[in-house]
Amino acid sequence: MTAVLEKPTRQLTPKEPRQWKGPAVFVAVAIIALVVMPLVLEPFRLGLLAKYLCYAIVALGIGLAWGQGGMLTLGQGVFFGLGGYAMGMYLKLNDAGGDLPDFMVWSGVEDLPALWAPFGNPVFALAMVVVVPLVVAVLLGTLVFRQRVRGAYFAILTQALAAAMVILLVGQQGLTGGTNGLTNFFDFFGNDVAAESTQRGLYLTVAIVLGVLYLAAWQLVRSRFGRLLLAVRDGEDRVRFLGYNPATVKTITFAISAVMAGIAGALFVPVVGIISPALLGVVPSLELVVAVAVGGRFALAGAVLGAVVMGYAKTYFSEELPDAWLYLQGALFILVMTLAPKGIVGVATALRARVRKEASA
Repeated sequence: MTAVLEKPTRQLTPKEPRQWKGPAVFVAVAIIALVVMPLVLEPFRLGLLAKYLCYAIVALGIGLAWGQGGMLTLGQGVFFGLGGYAMGMYLKLNDAGGDLPDFMVWSGVEDLPALWAPFGNPVFALAMVVVVPLVVAVLLGTLVFRQRVRGAYFAILTQALAAAMVILLVGQQGLTGGTNGLTNFFDFFGNDVAAESTQRGLYLTVAIVLGVLYLAAWQLVRSRFGRLLLAVRDGEDRVRFLGYNPATVKTITFAISAVMAGIAGALFVPVVGIISPALLGVVPSLELVVAVAVGGRFALAGAVLGAVVMGYAKTYFSEELPDAWLYLQGALFILVMTLAPKGIVGVATALRARVRKEASA
């Protein structure tokens, strides 16, 4: 008598409430950002929120590189500036209407530099917003990570790159606008930049782009590549002994974070109306790292939250206590790193676990 082996059938069960919690929170935040905020905030405050969300895109890339990959990058302002200047160059040429941009006239430039000429095409300019940061990050990552440069040495290298970028931009007055940078934009793809409707549309664009990039980063972290990235962060040498190349994994992640910063810089220009060396040097890059640490670098949501919270705090304290903001920012960073290294998200998670434990006891 032969036994008949029946293949066990998989019983489908509905998703548990916890599995729906993440998507539900994302949808709720999206509704608040896209529907509620434009209705309740006045145009000036809505513009500030759009600026914070631009910083949040950069912070998202830092959270991916630092929190998930262990790469403390102190020079994201470089990629932010590359994307911002690519957009700014197009807007200045568009406003000039075939003539030289105003700052070139003031600087005594007689002919349009060859570097600027292709940026009169909007398609080329938008492509460069992504391509230039991507190429720079891939080249830098390939050179650095293959030499197994990591930790504090990598952080110092990226910080030095940001400082060098500022010096280069300031020294090229006729090409980059020098210390003043690029400003006084009037037209954004056929719309008046200063118009309330344009600014509202820009805010919605920034919010949607942030949401799309967040979902992409979230999916990346949950993928096989994301698990490999975490393994590289926690034990790079072990990953290498298993046959993987950590340099490739880190270079790809670093390039993705650079592209995010470039996109944020391009959106920042029409939202704020300026891109200058002061916005992409060492100090702004450090402020973004502090924001990620405050929000929680091990969670992508923490990076975004930290950027918004720190942006609002900077605006508030700069208005109320302008001389004390830098000291408060430094003290907050020290307190977070010593008392709550996982940031706001980590504290909230610990409190929720404690409450759940006490409720089940």
